[in-house]
Amino acid sequence: MTAVLTEPSTTVDAIASAAKRPFALARHSLALAWRNLVKTMRNPEQLLDVTLQPIIFTAMFGFLLGGALAGDTAAYLQTLVPALAVMLTLFASIQSGVNFSSDLKTGLFDRFRSMPIGRSAPLIGAVLGDGIRYVVTIVVLIGFSSILGFRIETDPLSALAGCLLAIGLGFALSWVFLLLGAVMKEPGSVQGVAFIVIFPLTFGTNMLTPVDTMPGWLQAWMNVNPAVHAMDAARGLMIGGPVAGPVTATLLWTAGIIAVFAPLAVRAYRRRT
Repeated sequence: MTAVLTEPSTTVDAIASAAKRPFALARHSLALAWRNLVKTMRNPEQLLDVTLQPIIFTAMFGFLLGGALAGDTAAYLQTLVPALAVMLTLFASIQSGVNFSSDLKTGLFDRFRSMPIGRSAPLIGAVLGDGIRYVVTIVVLIGFSSILGFRIETDPLSALAGCLLAIGLGFALSWVFLLLGAVMKEPGSVQGVAFIVIFPLTFGTNMLTPVDTMPGWLQAWMNVNPAVHAMDAARGLMIGGPVAGPVTATLLWTAGIIAVFAPLAVRAYRRRT
């Protein structure tokens, strides 16, 4: 009887003790991120979408629209590819919510709850572990588009900064999809709602055509669309153009999305488990 009564207390004490250790949350989050990374590498078919999508979208948009809008596919790719880097990264972030919902259904997070780790560590680990998806997306996109004629017109460090801005916004948006994964019971439902969110966010931009060719209401949407700022920043850093304003706006949007949706996702996760 004594053992039964003291076991929960011992577990609570262990969790409290672990939480007080220096940098405990960071260590726990990185450990779970490594677990997610290993899981992905052992199941490489999970990267099939982020491997094929850059090739499909680059070829489709480049060859279908390049001649009509720029007179030449290679010239069109110069403005298309930086914007595609943002769009494809945001598309890749959807899987964070889908995987999170799947893990919740298997009971994996019930086990995490019993471990002496921070309650937000599994979510942070899930977000960080999906970083491999963003890297694969960017690498395949730049590699394939270079074969078709795309060239970086600034310098490698600036281009890398543009890619990191796209990845940062993808990380931020993944918290939105983690929230969906926590409040919705089926992974398929999470994916369906996520696409409803992602399509106006990515296609309601100046990715394919100039802003001045669009109606006023759509231009107004672009002024507040974080993906537009990220695409402008990526273009400026990869092929030249205004940088300070778009980069600042992208960083502010990234920080704001995380500040709002990360606590909401953690709260929903605590309620769910």
